[in-house]
Amino acid sequence: MTAATGAAGIENGLRYAAREGLRMSNTKTIGRRSLLGAIAGAMALLPEERAEQVAKDAPIRQRDTIRITRLETFLVKPRWLFLKIHTNVKEIVGLGEPITEGRALTCATAVKEIEPYLVGKDPRAVVHHWQAIYRHAFYRGGPILTSALSGIDQALWDIKGKALGVPVYELLGGPTRNKVRVHAHAGGDDPEHVRKAIAQGFTAFKTGPAKRRPSRYIESPAEVQYAGEKLGEFRKLVGPDIDLAVDFHGAISPALAKMLIKAMEPYTPMFIEEPCQAQNHDMMADIARSTFLPIATGERVFTKWGFREVLEKHAAAVLQPDLCHAGGITEVRLIAGMAEAYYATIAPHNPLGPISLAAGVQMAASIPNFLIQEQVSLGDGYIRQPFTVAKGYLNLPTAPGLGIELDENAMADKIGHDWRNPELYDADDGSVLDW
Repeated sequence: MTAATGAAGIENGLRYAAREGLRMSNTKTIGRRSLLGAIAGAMALLPEERAEQVAKDAPIRQRDTIRITRLETFLVKPRWLFLKIHTNVKEIVGLGEPITEGRALTCATAVKEIEPYLVGKDPRAVVHHWQAIYRHAFYRGGPILTSALSGIDQALWDIKGKALGVPVYELLGGPTRNKVRVHAHAGGDDPEHVRKAIAQGFTAFKTGPAKRRPSRYIESPAEVQYAGEKLGEFRKLVGPDIDLAVDFHGAISPALAKMLIKAMEPYTPMFIEEPCQAQNHDMMADIARSTFLPIATGERVFTKWGFREVLEKHAAAVLQPDLCHAGGITEVRLIAGMAEAYYATIAPHNPLGPISLAAGVQMAASIPNFLIQEQVSLGDGYIRQPFTVAKGYLNLPTAPGLGIELDENAMADKIGHDWRNPELYDADDGSVLDW
């Protein structure tokens, strides 16, 4: 024990003695030996007392029992899958989004297959459960397993935060910022839509490369010029203070991607997203070396093992792990740490619902190398207190867990959907197209 801690202990002991109103029989003062005994007893009790003070507002104390009772998934319009992990503590339910777009029922089945492992277990061992679910599947990775695991992981962190009475970002080391920047989508580059979004508070947008037909492997100079000119018009509309990102959606060939990027360079997009399909990181690295614009990728990359190759090959400066696909909060936190070592930044991907957004905000609040958060819904009609944008930012949530609660009444008319991925074919020769 140091002198400082000893002095602090004596001071706490004196306070304890005074608070308890120690009495010594037939005397008006406390003897030295008795006082030291009281202090020693007080110091022995103080750690537990302090722990109880810290946890007094938490619904569940660390030593109390909490068990998972069931997992419930339900389809939510327009194309989402929500998860509730129920516990034996009625007021504590974890929320997650375990979805692969267009494969909602497949993911729901995957969650159901994982349920027997989780039921009866303490949900607070979040990382242990992640390891067990991922490794005991034997076939590791892939969009279905990691999407199901991602939603479960989000819900387990939500439970842990609620049980302790703190936001998830506090469990991840505390906030690294006091607000989180978000971007909007350009709505087909509709000027009125963009003006309304700017008036709402957005300072960044994402759009796609303008095209008059589905892109061919090699396009004519006229089509390349058209894409560049349209981005120039968008830049003129919003001015130089608004950030623009361009999402190629992996639907462009590497050869054409280089041509389009060159046409867009004068308008300095914030980044070019998925300039080609994400599976070939060597090719994406080649594109990255051909331009000064930052390259972004990650929505179809899973786990730390998938992102390791992106970083090692310098295929992207902006990583976009999706917290509903890449492995949830547990895994994306590790991916962010890996990215920091390569001076890469994190822009969480999220074309999904408000639970996904809430998970992304918790992540953004806890890492140093965050860039911007994608969103398509701030939660109106889905959660009790939707997110609000001010000058391009969301405030950090202060409620425990993920910081949101579903609005069951507002969601009543949004239950169920049969959304499928678009199936596109070339109008001229009938060949399959990416969407």
